[in-house]
Amino acid sequence: MTVPAIPPARPGRWRPALIAAVAILSLVAATFAGATPAAAAPAVQYTNPLINQRADAHIVKHTDGYYYFTATVPEYDRIVLRRATTIQGLSTAPETVIWRKHGSGIMGAHIWAPEIHFIDGKWYVYFAAGATNDVWAIRMYVLEGTGANPLTASWAEKGQIRTSWETFALDASTFVTNGVRYLVWAQAEPGIDTNSNLYIARMSNPWTITGTPMRIAVPTLAWERRGGVEVNEGPAVIQRNGRVFLAYSASATDANYCLGLLTASATSNLLSASSWTKTPDPVFVSNAGTGQYGPGHNSFTTSEDGQSDILVYHDRNYPTINGDPLKDPNRRTRVQKLYWNADGTPDFGIPVPDGATPVRLKSANFPDRFVRHWEYRARIEAGVKPLADSQFRLVPGLAGGSTVSLESTNFPGYYLRHSNFEGWVRRDDGTAAFRADASFTRRPGLTGSGTVSFESVNYPGRYLRHYDNLIHVQAVATATERADATFILD
Repeated sequence: MTVPAIPPARPGRWRPALIAAVAILSLVAATFAGATPAAAAPAVQYTNPLINQRADAHIVKHTDGYYYFTATVPEYDRIVLRRATTIQGLSTAPETVIWRKHGSGIMGAHIWAPEIHFIDGKWYVYFAAGATNDVWAIRMYVLEGTGANPLTASWAEKGQIRTSWETFALDASTFVTNGVRYLVWAQAEPGIDTNSNLYIARMSNPWTITGTPMRIAVPTLAWERRGGVEVNEGPAVIQRNGRVFLAYSASATDANYCLGLLTASATSNLLSASSWTKTPDPVFVSNAGTGQYGPGHNSFTTSEDGQSDILVYHDRNYPTINGDPLKDPNRRTRVQKLYWNADGTPDFGIPVPDGATPVRLKSANFPDRFVRHWEYRARIEAGVKPLADSQFRLVPGLAGGSTVSLESTNFPGYYLRHSNFEGWVRRDDGTAAFRADASFTRRPGLTGSGTVSFESVNYPGRYLRHYDNLIHVQAVATATERADATFILD
């Protein structure tokens, strides 16, 4: 359980008058400005796994309103694409084969880790491939697609991306910072006793690098060398808050697989290794509590409304693999919201349980605070660490009917319930009393559009609300009490 932190300052007994005054002033200001209070954006929710037996997933949201998906298939023999107008829609979208491996020679084996990008009016797919006479002669290759829809485009091979050495190379990805296009990838370097390191170079066109590549990461930390391999691979870039964040995968592709993070200022020289800082600990790892193992080889996309960043990755739902993990077909594509810390850095959280992705309950009147469990007691708090303490899955109510229950993300089987009208996160004990105490009727927010309130099933008229930062189930009558019982799903 989370070690208690110093609790945030309590609003105090003067809080009701202050909140009411602030609310009145806000409404008055909005009235004079000719505006109404802004509605909260809906929470991002998907169902995992998104797609079974698809690894190294890459999802891009294009300007035509479609999401495009590609991934490694278990047979390692072809490149596939799907498209849908929603991320969840990709799960059932028909799949099109746009290219198959060669019958002999190069690009004839181990077709891995495709990524799709739209550059200067054309589509490009980056992928890795071995040769029929040497399946481990892995190199990076590019396809060029002409046509508005890449599923029906005309595809041409642009050949191998040439680097400084003819060695094991894979996982090419591209991004633009300050008008300059870069390629990042993983490669074995002569003279360095590792399986792969991370490199960056400028590009002169979508299939050619220019200048001298720069090595920016080597697997030197213990968590990057587990399972008998020393790996930095699968680079994926997201840019926010004046910084370039490069997530990468490390260790063996079994339950040891995990994500690390490099960070550089967007105004720095990205071709200098000194511009990049490696986070000392992994940022995304296996979680036995949620039943997710070996999360890795990620990409990033955005939600349908453009308001949230989405983490795309693969993992398995079991820890032990018999034999070579590369021959195990059951890596699944999964998605979940990527959150951001107050200092502008990403918080990956934990691989969430299968099923509906979780949400956070943000206080409507203290929007820097979220409902969390702290020594199993439910409270609101800012800057919640670990993130998963403030994540809950909205599931069908344990009491049945049209009710809902809030299940803890990092303690599956534990639910937010009231006990003596106090909010606690407790394990379901199977009793009718527990089921009733942990079930609520979801109501439109008692204050403000785009918000939500939760009314007790067994004590109608009482709602989940915070008071002095602690969660209770209480009757609400005043404007302050209604505000305390109103939340935004984040």
